[in-house]
Amino acid sequence: MKEQRDMQSCYDTHDLEAGCFSSWLRRIRYTLLKNGEAAVNCGQCSACCTSSYFIHIGPEETDTLSRIDRRLLFPAPAQPRGTKVMGYSESGRCPMHSGGRCTIYDNRPGICRMYDCRIFTAAGIEAGGGDKALINEQVARWRFSYPTGRDSELHRAVKAAAGFISRNRRCFPSGQIPDSPSQLAILALKVYEVFLGRGGGTERDDCEEYCIDTAGRILNANEKFEALRETLSQKPLPLHGGIKRRKLRRK
Repeated sequence: MKEQRDMQSCYDTHDLEAGCFSSWLRRIRYTLLKNGEAAVNCGQCSACCTSSYFIHIGPEETDTLSRIDRRLLFPAPAQPRGTKVMGYSESGRCPMHSGGRCTIYDNRPGICRMYDCRIFTAAGIEAGGGDKALINEQVARWRFSYPTGRDSELHRAVKAAAGFISRNRRCFPSGQIPDSPSQLAILALKVYEVFLGRGGGTERDDCEEYCIDTAGRILNANEKFEALRETLSQKPLPLHGGIKRRKLRRK
């Protein structure tokens, strides 16, 4: 059975078991808090390695940096001093990916260890456009289970968070809401509790007072998550969904 699962590829159309939603949510939030490693049964899929991602590598990742040709590394803009960024080939492939596998897997960057494409399924969004087509196929295949009503409630809250943030950027400080789907999904995972028992439909988006209040709650939830993360780890979060606290704008 395990061998059969491991032979699955990105081109299969069968559903993939994503696990119990509440258990997965707890684990992925802990991974984000501790800058840990996501437990994902990738099988033979390497979609994230071939989908035009820039890879940021922190200065503390010495083992990783020592295994990458320096000519492939460049100073990462708007990142902590010493952070490097590695690009991708014209086909979107990571230069460390060869022969269908990662050639530095045991020393792969932290950002790769944390990657879990189920975050997009959880948030109800795609990973991006055409260059993320293979990942989007995987995202569509994941199926969470909901043993209890709480599991369903949690998933609705995560989706509601991602939907509200996407639709109501005007309510947040200019330029402070993540533009990338990865960062948006992670932010939704960090602040989903704002939407527990509050719903998340579009029917109240025209209510300025509601939008401003909800945006403020999201900012507070994000600050609390980041404060806890700083307590647990001093390393920067590679795929952060950070938003700075400023005065909320009204329309």
